[in-house]
Formats: sequence, structure tokens, C-alpha cells
Amino acid sequence: MNLFGLFSRGGPNPDVIAHDEFAAAVKSRDSFVVDVREAGEFAAGHVPGAINQPLSSFDPRRLPSGKPVILICQAEGRSAKALGAARAAGLENIRHYAGGTAGWKRMGGAIEG
Repeated sequence: MNLFGLFSRGGPNPDVIAHDEFAAAVKSRDSFVVDVREAGEFAAGHVPGAINQPLSSFDPRRLPSGKPVILICQAEGRSAKALGAARAAGLENIRHYAGGTAGWKRMGGAIEG
């Protein structure tokens, strides 16, 4: 059972994208993947096609538009904070990948950079 995208209460979390759906989005490039780790972390390796917008200078108004946005960091914390900021700014077509880059690699996902 894939635990990404589930609350501990057992229900799906609409703000979290499950691993299989994230992998499909990365492959099809039908979503923007925005990595909110710092520039050095991003340069050391990131999900293919990801855009870097570090949480330390994150501004939801600078997020790309035109297709859904998926936020990612190393292990969920920073992408959840960025998601909260984006929601507070009124953005709706945005989720985050709770597995983070570490989970992506652990599940066999490719890394570039």
C-alpha cells in the first residue's frame, strides 16, 4: 500500500500527490515541479525538469502558471510550508509530494543535476 497522499486518519489528503501520480506527472511533464530546497541542494540533484524556488525566498506569485504545480523538497517539511504560503495567497492548482527528493530516489526515481 502506498502511504504517500494519506492522512494518518486514513483518508486521502487532496494537498498531497501520491507517488505513482507524481511519477506520471514527471514523465509526461503535464505539471510544473518546483523544488523549494536551497540552490546548493538543488544543484546536487533534483527531479528531472524541476524548477528551483528556494523556500528562503519563496514567493507564491513567482510560481509558474498554465498547468498544475507540484512542490517538492527533501522530505516534506519545506514543501508543506511553501504549499501553505501558496494556499494563503489563493492558489488552488497546487499540491506537494510528501515523499520529497529522498522518497523519490528511494522509489527508484531518476535524479539530474
